[in-house]
Amino acid sequence: MNNKNKSKTFILGLTVAALLPLSFYFIVVWMVKRDVKSGKIHMPHYYVADSVTKNNDTLFHKVTDIELTNQLGQVISVNKDLKSKCVVIDFFFVNCPTICPRLTANMKLLERAFKKNDTMVQLLSITVNPGHDSFPVLRSYADRFDVNHDNWWFLTGNKKTIYDYARNQLFVSLQPGDGGPDDFIHTQKLVLLDRNRYIRGYYDGLDSADIKRCADDIILLSLERPKMKKH
Repeated sequence: MNNKNKSKTFILGLTVAALLPLSFYFIVVWMVKRDVKSGKIHMPHYYVADSVTKNNDTLFHKVTDIELTNQLGQVISVNKDLKSKCVVIDFFFVNCPTICPRLTANMKLLERAFKKNDTMVQLLSITVNPGHDSFPVLRSYADRFDVNHDNWWFLTGNKKTIYDYARNQLFVSLQPGDGGPDDFIHTQKLVLLDRNRYIRGYYDGLDSADIKRCADDIILLSLERPKMKKH
């Protein structure tokens, strides 16, 4: 299948997921499964190799857990509480006047795309300014975008914990730092984690084409077998 046809298949899948009855959505899922099995469509890659075994098998980085507080005041564990879902993560702060409003607006597009199939993915927006962005502040910000509070969490917590997670687990910043008062991360990257918490995609959160690519990859990962061999 050439790129043009693949694009049409994915666009059809997203349209059905967002607009048409669930039965039609499953027809499209069956079509995508068929093309994956035949090798016409490839699953999203694994990112960030940790090591290579003696048999030349690559062991990829598995993202460790983090506990944060969402906009409802609930302490959540990303890996334990969302173990059946893929997750898309972005980093923002409420008072950001530049990229963050656009980033959140594009995350909203993902929320809409999976509104009728919200068991596939959880959206996570983690503040990089937790000293200001308490959970009531995050709740107010989330309400501005009319989010579904069950399926899109805005998260706050300890700054050092958040910055370590961003740098050393998700690798969204190459700049060194310790999460101290003068440390600051400002990134427009989205990160897609599969249900086993391997990194399966990086996307430019300000690029509509990349938002679509992220949505396509979420659909593919929802079809992936739990113990698929990693290459």
